[in-house]
Amino acid sequence: MIFFFMIFALTGSFWFSSSMLLGDKGSRILDLEDEQKILNEKLISAQILANKLDRVYTLFQENLALSEIDSLAEDASLPFLNNLTELLDAQGITLLGIKPRLRTKTGDYYSSPYEITINCTFEQLGSFIGEIEKSSRLVIIDEFEIKNGIERVKNFSDPVLLKKQNIELKLSTITLIKTQAIKTHE
Repeated sequence: MIFFFMIFALTGSFWFSSSMLLGDKGSRILDLEDEQKILNEKLISAQILANKLDRVYTLFQENLALSEIDSLAEDASLPFLNNLTELLDAQGITLLGIKPRLRTKTGDYYSSPYEITINCTFEQLGSFIGEIEKSSRLVIIDEFEIKNGIERVKNFSDPVLLKKQNIELKLSTITLIKTQAIKTHE
């Protein structure tokens, strides 16, 4: 009975001291933790938005020409061709030919088409298309054709050589002209 009384007295004194010393601090801490979670979610959202806005700025910077005579708006843009060959080299793709075509005005932008012939595996082609998609330059793949006829299979008996295909890509870069964009919005 003394033992039961001591446990009851210790429990009561613990509850009394914790309520006097801590008061509502425990619930305040829980409220602050909830508030911290909400603020962290807002911070993460703001960081994501800032990152996307940075990408949008880069997108405009890489695809907005100041005038029609800007190097970005040329029929065969050397910066794009250099970037394209670097991407091909990085993927281990053999460039067989590249033919720039005359640019065309489509709506509010200029389209500069290119015909590219490459030799690569399907995995390399997929990686290359993924890298083009990630680039800051707006590129549209208009069409591609894989040269994989019966004659090719008959001529090559080595399976390693059969993995690589000749592929013709028709792609276009998109360029907005700043003076055109301003005039259309006025």
